[in-house]
Amino acid sequence: MAIKVSVVLLLPLAMLLLVGNSPAEAQLEVTYYSKTCPNVEVIVREEMEKIISAAPSLAGPLIRLHFHDCFVRGCDASVLLNSTEGNLAERDAKPNKSLRGFGSVDRVKAKLEAACPNTVSCADVLTLMARDAVVLAKGPFWPVALGRRDGKVSSATEAADQLPPANGDVPLLTKIFASKGLDLKDLVVLSGAHSLGTAHCPSYASRLYNFSSAYSTDPTLDSEYADRLRMRCKSVDDKAMLSEMDPGSYKTFDTSYYRHVAKRRGLFQSDAALLTDATTREYVQRIATGKFDDVFFKDFGESMIKMGNVGVLTGVEGEIRKKCYIVN
Repeated sequence: MAIKVSVVLLLPLAMLLLVGNSPAEAQLEVTYYSKTCPNVEVIVREEMEKIISAAPSLAGPLIRLHFHDCFVRGCDASVLLNSTEGNLAERDAKPNKSLRGFGSVDRVKAKLEAACPNTVSCADVLTLMARDAVVLAKGPFWPVALGRRDGKVSSATEAADQLPPANGDVPLLTKIFASKGLDLKDLVVLSGAHSLGTAHCPSYASRLYNFSSAYSTDPTLDSEYADRLRMRCKSVDDKAMLSEMDPGSYKTFDTSYYRHVAKRRGLFQSDAALLTDATTREYVQRIATGKFDDVFFKDFGESMIKMGNVGVLTGVEGEIRKKCYIVN
């Protein structure tokens, strides 16, 4: 499966790569591995083509893995570390119990270790894989600045405290995003990643059953859609059933997510919350028209670059892990 690249105004994106909010970000470069591992992007892309060709549904989980990494301790691959006898790691925090794609990261990392031993960080591997997952799902391409190093600390408590909750409202989500240097536009744009993937019943079942003392079902949820979800999700304890986050298009990166949200058919409360704020609502409704796909693709690339720069370790900070699930 060859990557079909949607190139969306790469000059502005390249400018973003050169202007960081910290000295660490400024050390990231697209050409970082040009001498030490010149084929890094080709190796990642070729392996990703095989992974997504065999399991197209992994595109969403790989983006989510990158997102959950960057929101805790920055983009340092701490989400990939296994728990140890004395430490419960991020991946075992309650919000991360449903994360998938760890084996795919290990597979790509092994390929890079064979070609360029002790050179490419797991943090860079995950960032590149997330970008390629979007491209392979027919989404936009954006340049990825490299040079991140891997963290040595991973805490389930930090993950539980810092990750944006699926039931969050706009004020709470805005506060969490702002703590990472991301703004309200990034919130509504990055929510578009819900175009890909599925979710387990417990992450949205509270909207369907015993929602509040006044309503059994979340009144912001379209009633027909709620009925359809209840047919799949029989109770709040149903942990086996999956629902598509973007029904009918969950393996393709497109703008249909915003059309669902505009019709009050967003799966999570955080999706529905986008209609409660004037700024995010205007963006949702604009992209939902289907006339501004190129605008969303450009915006998504820019927001992913910003997110990929959050809290990065560079220079002599951290390490380059040999295996992504354990510190050296």
